[in-house]
Amino acid sequence: MRTVELLLDEAADAAVREAWRRLADAGLPSQARHRSPTNSPHLTLASCPELTAPIRWELAEVAAALPLPVRFDGLIRFERPTSVLAWSLELDSALADLHRRVWEAVVSDSPPETLSPFHEPGRWSPHITLGRTRRTGAFAGRRVPELLPPFPLSVHLTTLRSFDTETGTLELLTART
Repeated sequence: MRTVELLLDEAADAAVREAWRRLADAGLPSQARHRSPTNSPHLTLASCPELTAPIRWELAEVAAALPLPVRFDGLIRFERPTSVLAWSLELDSALADLHRRVWEAVVSDSPPETLSPFHEPGRWSPHITLGRTRRTGAFAGRRVPELLPPFPLSVHLTTLRSFDTETGTLELLTART
């Protein structure tokens, strides 16, 4: 599978990494524990089996719209089937439009059964993962908000990339020139 993701500006990236460090120091699940050089704070927009030429063409137009200002919205938890702790992003009209364009690109040239329903517009919950584990309820009942630094108020999504889950390689997706 190939993901389609957005990276954060340097200041927001540093804030997320600080949150990762604090969770790890407290013995909680943290993305800091993933030592892969490809691990960085990101917003996942969609995933698909491959980035075909038609998909790439549309994603180049999305990349041309960057950077995109966004706002963090608060701390959220998911239980599906893993426990996830994340900072949510406000889904304003600009982010919703960008996400819709990415979704339409991957839907246009991917078998429907290969697409995650969690990425569908209307179901997608934009967030930056801070910690994840297979232990159900790992973050429940904890004083997690007190551990974390404040999230940055001004954030820009700067770079479109794709991660290949089979090869472990990253690819930057750029605007057409």
